Amino acid sequence: MTIAVITIDGPSASGKGTVAALVAEKLGFAYLDSGALYRLTALHARRHGVSWADEAAVATLARTLPAVFCDGEILLDGENVADAIRSEEVGMGASVIAALPQVRAALLERQRAYRVAPGLVTDGRDMGSVVFPDATLKIFLTASADVRAGRRYKQLISKEDSANLPRILQDITERDARDAARSVAPLRQEPDARLLDTSEMSVDLAVAAVLGWYGQSV
Repeated sequence: MTIAVITIDGPSASGKGTVAALVAEKLGFAYLDSGALYRLTALHARRHGVSWADEAAVATLARTLPAVFCDGEILLDGENVADAIRSEEVGMGASVIAALPQVRAALLERQRAYRVAPGLVTDGRDMGSVVFPDATLKIFLTASADVRAGRRYKQLISKEDSANLPRILQDITERDARDAARSVAPLRQEPDARLLDTSEMSVDLAVAAVLGWYGQSV
């Protein structure tokens, strides 16, 4: 029997991770934050003095990435780096290495291994297009750049981190352009994916929409 998969793709700071995690919790499914794998790889490379532009070296690190997801913690070499991988710097590094074909190939099978019974909810940028093209339900979750920048700003301020809203908006706009233009697995809405614009939608409503669509698909 095919194991159900719900993919939620979308641009940076769209809220797809929050929605995906809650949907997984509601359904009792496993959850994969695919972006965390790229962030972990970027952080691992930085800590080992490997340039994000060195495709072969970064891919080697990706294949042997000592990362573990356990009880809400994200461990790298045994250290909880859940906060460290959410920095703006590491996020930019993740975007850079995600455009490297060898790195994407190195992480592909690792991502597919998360497909376990009774099902999986995963978020990213190419989950529905490349990693799980046979997904039960595909969602493209987005919001306006201004809204996404505002959400990211509030998130950083809540953690007592310094934040500059114009700079965040610029970074998001630049990352959108880079993710959409890359030659390998570009960010795009697949023809069979449902569009979910959360610009004026609460998290609860977004989760309800995904659950409703999933109910219709099974």
